[in-house]
Amino acid sequence: MSAKQSRLGFVVAGLLLGILVASIDNTIVSTAMATIVSDLGGLDKYVWVTSAYLVTEMAGMPIFGKLSDMYGRKRFFVLGISLFLIGSVLCGTAESINQLTIYRAIQGIGGGAMMPIAFAIVFDIFPPEKRGKMGGLFGAVFGTSSLFGPLAGAYLTEYVNWRWIFYINIPIGLVALAFITIYYKESLSHSKQVIDWWGASTLVGSIVCLMFALELGGNEYAWDSAQIISLFAGFAVLLITFCFVETRAKEPIISFGMFKKRLFASSTGAGLFYGAAFITAALYIPMFVQGVFGGTAVSAGLTLLPMTLGSVFAAQLGGFLANKISYRSIMTVSAVIFIAGIILLSTITPDTTRFLLSVYMFVTGFGIGFSFSVLGMSSIHDFDMRQRGSATSTMSFVRSLGMTVGITIFGIIQRNHFTYGMTEAFASSGGSGGAAPMTDNARELLSPEKRAEIPGPVMDKIIAALSESISVTFLWSIVPAGLAFVCVLMMGNAGMKDLLETRGHGKAAIASHRDESRSR
Repeated sequence: MSAKQSRLGFVVAGLLLGILVASIDNTIVSTAMATIVSDLGGLDKYVWVTSAYLVTEMAGMPIFGKLSDMYGRKRFFVLGISLFLIGSVLCGTAESINQLTIYRAIQGIGGGAMMPIAFAIVFDIFPPEKRGKMGGLFGAVFGTSSLFGPLAGAYLTEYVNWRWIFYINIPIGLVALAFITIYYKESLSHSKQVIDWWGASTLVGSIVCLMFALELGGNEYAWDSAQIISLFAGFAVLLITFCFVETRAKEPIISFGMFKKRLFASSTGAGLFYGAAFITAALYIPMFVQGVFGGTAVSAGLTLLPMTLGSVFAAQLGGFLANKISYRSIMTVSAVIFIAGIILLSTITPDTTRFLLSVYMFVTGFGIGFSFSVLGMSSIHDFDMRQRGSATSTMSFVRSLGMTVGITIFGIIQRNHFTYGMTEAFASSGGSGGAAPMTDNARELLSPEKRAEIPGPVMDKIIAALSESISVTFLWSIVPAGLAFVCVLMMGNAGMKDLLETRGHGKAAIASHRDESRSR
C-alpha cells in the first residue's frame, strides 16, 4: 500500500468514526431519558434535552456546510468534533436537567458540522469510480448507528450508567480527531466571502420555533394554545423572512439556485419523505416488542438487528450499483421494497411471530438502506467542490427535518389511536377485568414493573390496543413512503457513470493534446 493510500485510509476511518458518534447520538439518549430524569429531576423539562440537540444540529448543518465551501472542510470538521467532545464530557458531568440541556446544545452544534462535511470530503478526495464504494460504506455506517442508538442507550443505562452514553463518545471522537488532523491534507484554496448573517439568524430562529412547537405541542401545551400557535406563527414569519433574505444575499446559506437542478431537488424531496417514514420503524418496532411481546428495553433494541443488517447490505449494494446504473433505477427498486416493507409492518398483530416480524423488518431495512448511500451521492452529483458542502448539508438538514416532523405526526397518530382503543375496549366490556389504567403513554404503561401490577384480562386489552395503534401508524407511514417514490421517479437518468464518462473524455482529450504537441 502506498503512502497516499495509507493516508486516505486514515482519513476515511476518521470520517466514519465522526459520522458514527454524531448520528448515533440522535437516538441513544431516548432510551435513557427515564433514568436520567429520575436521577437529575426535572420531569417537566425532559423534552428540552432532546430538542436542544436536534435544534442546534439542524440549524448548524446548512451553516457549517456553506462555511466549509467558503473556508475549507478541515477546519470546520475539526471544530465540529471538538465541540461534540466538549459537549459529551459536559453532558456526562451534568448535575441538573438544565445543565444537561445546555450541554446537549453544544453537542448538537458539533454534530451539525460533522455530518454533512464528512460526505463532502469523500467526494473531494476520491475520483468518481471510487465514490460509489465510499458512499455505500458511509451510508452503511450512518444507517447502522441510527438503528443501534436505542440498543446502545438501553444497554449502557441498564448495565453500566447513563452517563456513559456520553462518555463513550470521547475515545471514539479523539481517534477521529487525530486521524483528520494528522492525515487530511486539504489542497483546495478558498477565497474569503461575505457571510450571510441575516440568513443564518433567520434560519436558526425559524428552526427553533418549529422544533419547540413540535416538541411541546400536545405534551406541555395543547395544540391550539397561544404558546404553540405563537411558535408556529414565529416559524412562518421567520421562514418567509429567510426566503426573502436568501434571494438577495451574495453568498446565501442555502442557495435556492441549487433546487433548479432536477436531480438535487428530487433527491432532497425523497430524503425528506424517506426520513419521515423510516423513523416509524425505528421507534415503534421496539415499542411493539417491549409492549406486546413483553421484552426488555435491551431485547427490544436487539429486535432492530434484522433491519440494521438489511440497511447495511443495501447501502453497500447501492454504492456498488451507482457506478453502473442510474440513481433513479436504484432508488425505484429501493422505494418499491421500502413500501412493501411498510405494508408488511402494518399487518402485525399480537399473533405475529418474532421470525415473521424479523422478515418484515429485513425487507424494510433493505428498502431504506439504498437511500443512505445513493441519495447522498445523487444530491452532490451536479455540483463542484465549491458547492458540495452546501448540497450535502441541505440534504442532511432536510432528512433530519423529515425525521423530526415524522416523529411528531406519527407520535400523535399512535398516541391518539392507543387512547381511543383503550377507551373502546374498556367501554365495551363494561370495565370488567379490572380498572383501565388512565394513561396514553405506552412506554410507561408497558414497562416490566407496570406489567406486573396489571391483571391478566386488563393486560390483554392493553396489548390489543397497543398493537393496533402501532399497525395503524405503519399504515399511515405508507403516505410519506409513497411520496418518496414519486420524488424518485422525477430524478432523471443521471448516474455516477456520467461522471466516469466525463472524466474519461477529459483524460482522452489531454492525451490527444499531448500527442499532438509531441508530433509538432
